[in-house]
Amino acid sequence: MAENAAPVPPRRPRWVRRILLGLLAVFALIQAVPYGRHHVNPPVVKEPAWNSPATRAFAVRACFDCHSNECRWPWYSHIAPASWFVQSHVEEAREELNFSEFQKTQKHARKAAEEVEEGEMPLTSYVLIHRDAKLTDAERAEFVKGLKATLGSDEKEEKGK
Repeated sequence: MAENAAPVPPRRPRWVRRILLGLLAVFALIQAVPYGRHHVNPPVVKEPAWNSPATRAFAVRACFDCHSNECRWPWYSHIAPASWFVQSHVEEAREELNFSEFQKTQKHARKAAEEVEEGEMPLTSYVLIHRDAKLTDAERAEFVKGLKATLGSDEKEEKGK
């Protein structure tokens, strides 16, 4: 009869269970930290005068979740520690450039085209989770051209052109 009995899986050592319980307790406790779940989308006051609907569509797709008052707040933005990262990222991004508040001076607006062109924006960490924000080379070129026409550019004009 012992030959037909299923083998008993080995038990985890006591210290492994304690570590797992400790990690679970820490995860539960950090949910009490109030930062990162107060997601606010203030009203859209004024957008830039877009040069074309396509440029705005690219901006909505690749930029608006961080650089506007029209953020989509996904499920993970309500769970710490991801909520802390998302909240701080959106706050910082809105300070740098907010497409929903063009009645205010946007000090970094003229750098937007350069950052998109160089692949610095949208952030890789954002594109990994939001595949629709990934721009093809052709889309990126069209978007850069549209951003330059809409927002201007910090690039220095070459002499003789």
